[in-house]
Amino acid sequence: MSGKYFEQNLVVGPFQCNCRLLICPRTGEALLVDPGDDAERILQMLDHAKTATNKPVRVRYLLQTHGHLDHVGAARPVKHALKANAPQIALHRADEPLYLALKQQGALFGMEYEEPFPIDHYLEDGEDLRVGDLRFSVIHTPGHSPGSVCFRLHEDSKLGIAESLFSGDTLFQGSVGRTDLWGADGDQMFRSIRERILTLDDDTRVCPGHGPETRIGIEKRSNPFLQ
Repeated sequence: MSGKYFEQNLVVGPFQCNCRLLICPRTGEALLVDPGDDAERILQMLDHAKTATNKPVRVRYLLQTHGHLDHVGAARPVKHALKANAPQIALHRADEPLYLALKQQGALFGMEYEEPFPIDHYLEDGEDLRVGDLRFSVIHTPGHSPGSVCFRLHEDSKLGIAESLFSGDTLFQGSVGRTDLWGADGDQMFRSIRERILTLDDDTRVCPGHGPETRIGIEKRSNPFLQ
């Protein structure tokens, strides 16, 4: 990888959730953002990444932007498969009731799940997470759900990292998250977007939980929900 970090996106499940793998090139430490479905395909992505990086890969965290089934559904089987070096399931405490109701969520869509594993790490607003040389900040952005968070990947020119935001289901290209689900609050979500997301640099890459990437400046200028 010539010292550059590794990132790969895999679109999983019937809800087409973006599951992203990021790996530190020096240490091989990694994380997965929103392992929502298709655990076998996620594990295959990890195997391919080991070949691409030519080194062992250890997943330290399964980072959940929120507790909806399409973002957390594969956390248990992925963690179980990696049990020799089991990653920590990380979620904001405010979404724990939603996460623990995974089986009930699935029943609404005719989908079956096992009971989810317990949360290993409760994410805190402003918390710094280090995965090898990769630095992330947690930004609590309630509204789509009470515990929705975004993960800010800080720029590092030596590693080829552009300032990036993994925005879950709060901000999309040309759209915003739903507010008709359990625990959602539209006013709160728009406050989160305006006060916690749109204050980032215009060049910040935005990687939503569904759909294509965008940039903060583009959404400021053209997102019809934010005009």
